[in-house]
Amino acid sequence: MKLDTLIGEPWPDYGLVDSGHGRKLERYGRFRFIRPEPQALWAPASPDWRASGEFVPGSDEDGGGQWRYDQPVPHEGWPLKWHEVRFTAQTTPFRHLGFFPDMAPVWSWMRGQLAGVESPEVMNLFGYTGVGTLALAAEGARMVHVDASKKSVEAARGNAALSGQSDAPVRWIVEDAAKFAAREGRRGRRYDGILLDPPKYGRGPTGEVWRLEENLPGLIASCRALLDERSRFLFLTVYAVRMSALAIGEMLRQAFADLPGTVEAGELGVREEARGLVLPTAIWARWSNS
Repeated sequence: MKLDTLIGEPWPDYGLVDSGHGRKLERYGRFRFIRPEPQALWAPASPDWRASGEFVPGSDEDGGGQWRYDQPVPHEGWPLKWHEVRFTAQTTPFRHLGFFPDMAPVWSWMRGQLAGVESPEVMNLFGYTGVGTLALAAEGARMVHVDASKKSVEAARGNAALSGQSDAPVRWIVEDAAKFAAREGRRGRRYDGILLDPPKYGRGPTGEVWRLEENLPGLIASCRALLDERSRFLFLTVYAVRMSALAIGEMLRQAFADLPGTVEAGELGVREEARGLVLPTAIWARWSNS
């Protein structure tokens, strides 16, 4: 299986300014932040890393740490824009800023896959704060947005209001993603596309435990049951570095062997503004039929 790279380019409200020595410097609108980045094994382009704040990790490899600020940063967040989608960026205890900018090429790709489909229906599992949901809704897709976190779904609704999409055809669902997908299959539902961005570990609203390596194959099987020969895509991103793009690509190839279309896999990356090098961020696999 040939591997490919989807590269996120800078846009007016976001850019990877510089990277190196295990950190990255990014701009989010009018603010700049420094965050840990283990994949930045090289030296930075510039010694000037002035920033509004930096996330300093704790000693625990799986999490922990805190933000330290050199300039005032709005606790409630500040608005950003990707094309016509408006949303709130905000520093979180989990070191990210309320959305994943490396997903921008995925949002664009999904829009292209749905071109020409009348009123497509798409499911966004582990939808988080909804930027991907709104990117497709803005193009006329009917969306089903699923996340186990009530707080995340509330933030997604807030982003919809900020984008002027409060009345967009979006079903906002607070539920365990795997359980919801399985139940949709039993109902005989079908979708034109599915976006999957599962965490390495998580808990559902009633205590369900999600472990990526154990539960991902079953979730893919449930999603396959929701797609048919008229469907356009399934896109899976994985941020667990111990997994391989080749592995998740083969999993999808077997799951979709009975449908027409193509299975591809590769890496996500973001292009650095300082030198143009690409910082890898995640792996992905996708099935497409267009």
